[in-house]
Amino acid sequence: MAPTDLHELLRSLRVWAPGVTELPAFDPTTAPPTPLPLFTAWFAEAVAAGQVEPHTMSLATADEDGHPDVRIVMLHGADADGWSFGSHSISRKGRQLAGRPHAALAFYWPVLGRQVRVRGTVTAAPSRESQADLHARSTGALAAALTGRQSEVLESVEELRRASQEAWEQARADPASPSPTWTLYRVRPEEVEFFQGDSERRHVRLAYRRTGFGWERTLLWP
Repeated sequence: MAPTDLHELLRSLRVWAPGVTELPAFDPTTAPPTPLPLFTAWFAEAVAAGQVEPHTMSLATADEDGHPDVRIVMLHGADADGWSFGSHSISRKGRQLAGRPHAALAFYWPVLGRQVRVRGTVTAAPSRESQADLHARSTGALAAALTGRQSEVLESVEELRRASQEAWEQARADPASPSPTWTLYRVRPEEVEFFQGDSERRHVRLAYRRTGFGWERTLLWP
């Protein structure tokens, strides 16, 4: 197989190609006074437009030295308490959040040329609520949680296969099996930014910032 010329490949790609992406108009003066209703509307529009896996998001945390980490996780919900996701408290992200309870989220829905960014403090839900969140999910999600040991060193793929098989059997036999380290985390937003792409590169960026008197809305240069 011939080697790939990465730079040539990058130059051949397009962003928001016609027929793939539709860039709707966004008038920020019509935006609601708080960010959650706008997020909910944009999320629903991304689903209706056929965006693949619109509930996936980038989650950024920092370790004890301030070095950043980022990964893709799934959104479990968004309400007045914040944007939520799940993980093990003993995982890398769980340990980082215990030491530095702050995070940033980023959603990207290219079918509409939209991004949403969230920054804020992170809290862990009580164990009962975390377990209820886990058991409301699929058998596969429970099996993955029961497999545990997230971010630990794995000796071999065969070791993972055996542990996963045992976890699947347990999840099918007892759908209420607890996973003690599984935790539902919530990001309480201090800032939420909505980005709407524009074909002429006049992108609209609307930022919400929490103040002592509620939410402040500001437009940003693209």
